[in-house]
Amino acid sequence: MRKIWRSRAATPAPPVLQDWAASLSVSPRLAELLWNRGLSTPEAMDFFLCPGLRHLMPPGDIPGLTQAAEAVAAALTSGKRLTIWGDYDVDGVTSTALLSDFFARRGFSVGHYIPARLDEGYGLSIPGLEKLAESGTDMVLTVDCGVTAVAEAKRARELGLSLVITDHHLPGPELPDAVALANPKLADNEGRDLAGVGVAFFLAAALNRMLPGEHIDVRQFLDLAAMGTLADVVSLTGQNRIIVKNGLLLLADAARPGIFALKEASNYYPKAPLEATQVTFGLAPRINAAGRLNRAEEALALLLAPDLDTARPLAKALDELNVQRRAEEDAISGEALTQAQAQSGNPAMVLHAPHWHQGVIGIVASRVVDAHYRPTLIITADNGKLKGSGRSIPEVDLHAALSACQEHLLGFGGHHQAAGLSLAPENLDALRADFLKAVAEQLGTTSPSPTLRLDGELSFKDIHQELLKELTLLGPFGCGNPEPVFSSPPLDVKGRRVFGANHVILEVRDPDAAVTLRAKAWRMAEEIGADVTGRKLTLAFTPRLDTYNGLASIELRVKDWAAVEKKAAKAG
Repeated sequence: MRKIWRSRAATPAPPVLQDWAASLSVSPRLAELLWNRGLSTPEAMDFFLCPGLRHLMPPGDIPGLTQAAEAVAAALTSGKRLTIWGDYDVDGVTSTALLSDFFARRGFSVGHYIPARLDEGYGLSIPGLEKLAESGTDMVLTVDCGVTAVAEAKRARELGLSLVITDHHLPGPELPDAVALANPKLADNEGRDLAGVGVAFFLAAALNRMLPGEHIDVRQFLDLAAMGTLADVVSLTGQNRIIVKNGLLLLADAARPGIFALKEASNYYPKAPLEATQVTFGLAPRINAAGRLNRAEEALALLLAPDLDTARPLAKALDELNVQRRAEEDAISGEALTQAQAQSGNPAMVLHAPHWHQGVIGIVASRVVDAHYRPTLIITADNGKLKGSGRSIPEVDLHAALSACQEHLLGFGGHHQAAGLSLAPENLDALRADFLKAVAEQLGTTSPSPTLRLDGELSFKDIHQELLKELTLLGPFGCGNPEPVFSSPPLDVKGRRVFGANHVILEVRDPDAAVTLRAKAWRMAEEIGADVTGRKLTLAFTPRLDTYNGLASIELRVKDWAAVEKKAAKAG
């Protein structure tokens, strides 16, 4: 869908901004970009540009985390058997790996349990808890799940299991009766937007001080914390920015054999620095592919691999699973987008086919939202029930919309923008009707359209390597901290060529600056047709440094475009 271009600037920058820029040793342009992102003091700008580990919050500020750490420490020091209950997505797998590695390095032997996606589904389950009780587990420590597991917590008590829950998802109306429950969303605090692995990292930091024996450096786990945080698409601000900015340094170093092998399998040089997008779209999908196709244990084994001989075959297997996952995803996306076209007039979409693979329906939901800009539920069959995954748009709180439909659901959970659900097949039509109604009530009279926030106009004469290096200080980029996007002046299109399946490279010239640059538009070859050559257009773009064969050149990454209409000739 074509986007509405809007300026990010809300209020004019103050004259003192020039002085702030000088004190921070940055350009006035960069200071203005920071101001337009809501950083209204030099102290806030300095923290954003230099998110050092000294700015990490005390672990005890996360609601319930101190009690969780105390309960775990008491159990371990008294010889109790602990099992970590994880999840099969990247956030859950990295959380499980982080704590498993931490306990091993502190000299404690603990077990882990990651439910099989297709057989057991997400989160705590009563059969799984019963299995652990039979095997001799005394305490279950959840990561990235559990905050809505009321019935499961009750059964844990009946089984004599001590249950400690760490999660980051939105709580329901009733909290589970656990020994301790740590969740940053239970109260306002600096870590409210943490991913599950972020909570696990702070739990490790708290336990490091409580457990007997020599302390270890918990900074070594920031590589796992960064990967899980990026994959879970949480806001890259505040505490998450600190975790990811510093964790990317460890991912670049790749001291962990599993990370080294995973970078190799993703066609990255193992010791090369990584951008956030390379983790999100390169490393993370290979970890996710294992869980999506019911083999999350392989991903966990990779992250915990003791050496490269162990790690490399596992990384190769995950790469092959990712190829299989992409093929599955493409096939289902085609079918879902066909269904979506028939519902394009609705405020939301509820799409269903019994044969769609549960492991990729969340990704497919995101594709439909990208194409139609409507909250979307993708629903498939699940052992006599239906299972769904939803994605939303900023204007609609998906969790609230599903709350309005909960009488039709067997269960649901998630965030404002992403959620999972289950229901009986006979309730599908009722869910569709009430979901559309709930979304329509949130939207009111507005008809949502995708918006592209612009950081100002940028002439080609002002694009140089010094500017681009300075813009990298704003990274890592992602949810809550998007890359800067600029609008161009009217440009002359000098050439066009297609590459890949549906990508296009434009040769564009800024006539006022007398500068020609290359612009790359991903998945836009159909809409930017061959007739664009010789015409004028404006681009919404992000300038980047592209390195090929060791040579760096400036390239524009096109986010959107608009044709420049010719002025009508004057009469007379």
